[in-house]
Amino acid sequence: MLKKMMLRKIAVASSILIIILMLYIIPTNKNEIDLNSNQKLEYIYPNDLEVIYLLDNNNYLSRTKISVNNKDEITKATDLIEGLTIKGKKESIIPNGFKSLLPVNTKVLDIKLDNGILTINFSKEFNNVKEEYEEKLIESLIYTLTSINGIDKIAIYIDNNKLTNLPNSKKKLPEYLDKNYGINKKYELTSLSDIDSYTIYYVFNYNDEIYYTPVTKYINNQNQDKVKIIIDELSSSLIHESNLMSYLDTNVKLLDYELSENVIKLNFNDLILSDITNNLILEEVMYTIGLSLCDEYDIENVIFEVNNQEISTFSLK
Repeated sequence: MLKKMMLRKIAVASSILIIILMLYIIPTNKNEIDLNSNQKLEYIYPNDLEVIYLLDNNNYLSRTKISVNNKDEITKATDLIEGLTIKGKKESIIPNGFKSLLPVNTKVLDIKLDNGILTINFSKEFNNVKEEYEEKLIESLIYTLTSINGIDKIAIYIDNNKLTNLPNSKKKLPEYLDKNYGINKKYELTSLSDIDSYTIYYVFNYNDEIYYTPVTKYINNQNQDKVKIIIDELSSSLIHESNLMSYLDTNVKLLDYELSENVIKLNFNDLILSDITNNLILEEVMYTIGLSLCDEYDIENVIFEVNNQEISTFSLK
């Protein structure tokens, strides 16, 4: 009898010891488990949001973002090309209302970066692009890939052959492609001489999501002040395409500006403020102006002043 009681006590004590040991080893806090798991995933898959230019429902290439591996420039570029590929590996994370243009099954055979020039060798499926989209595809590649810090230009090869002409229209391409190629092009020309261009970013809203759409306009007269042209157009009530929007008030005036190596200071009247009491400028206003001027002058920062008082700074970083 005594022996049975002793055995029962030993069994109970052993069970309690096992339970205590399990509670010690296994965290009781679910958040702690999730946190440790997330930290591990973050370490293995370092991702970040990068800019990508995709076709929207209005047939404009527009600026949005997707998650990519941020290990280095080549890795980012490769991930973004997947996002630009129809039925690519990143199809599931393409934002609603946007679509890719790189033909199905197009592969990157080789990719390298040298002195700011990204050279991509695509498989022959690249040539399957429809004629109506072939120029937009080039624009999409240029604007997406040169948005990566360290990439200034791209060169495209198809199955080891340099792409010198568009696959269908045979339009000649520059040796190296950069943002001077333009995007969503509009021509406002009266002659074929003294042609110049500038790019303006407009606002779009899809399902309550704001995004920005660049339009490159070709004009005559290279002596015009592009800073003033961009501000005047964004503040104009007469935007020719009804689906292009700007939130800049028509009474906003650019008093003066100062352009230096990597920054431009813009001095406005107080009508640029959406909230005079708190000195606030609408984010959409800062983005349309900031993106337009950063593209035009290859700068990274735009400082907004009101009557010579600094209010806010837009930065590509």
